[in-house]
Amino acid sequence: MISKKILIVPILLISILQADGEMLFKSKCISCHTTTRPTDINQVVAPTIMGIMRHIKMKYPNRDGATAFMKDYIFNPSKEKSICMPQKIERFGLMPSQKGIVTSEELDIILPWIFDNFPPKGFRGMRKGK
Repeated sequence: MISKKILIVPILLISILQADGEMLFKSKCISCHTTTRPTDINQVVAPTIMGIMRHIKMKYPNRDGATAFMKDYIFNPSKEKSICMPQKIERFGLMPSQKGIVTSEELDIILPWIFDNFPPKGFRGMRKGK
C-alpha cells in the first residue's frame, strides 16, 4: 500500500507543476510571447514561444542547459547572448530584463513547462508551415 502512495505523490506533483507552469506563463509571459501562430503579424510584439524554443533547443538540447540559459537571459538579456536571428532583434528590439516582474522561483516552474511543451511536434518555423 505504501509503494502505491509513493508513486502517486510524484505524479500528482508533476501534474500540479505542469498546471502551475502554464498558469504562470499565461500571467507573466503570454502578453508578449504567444503560444500559437499569430493571425495578424502586425500585432506581434515579440517572437512566439514556439520559435524561441526551436532556436533554444538547437543550441541547448537538454532541459537543464536550456532552462539555465533562459533564466540568465530573462534577467540579463544582451545581444551577445541572444539566440534569436538578428532580424528579430531589429524588428522587436532586445527583450528587457524581467527582474522585478518575474521571480527566480516562478521561472523554476515556468521554464521546465516551456521546455516540455514547445515547440510542438512537427513545428518547422513560422514561415515553413506547421
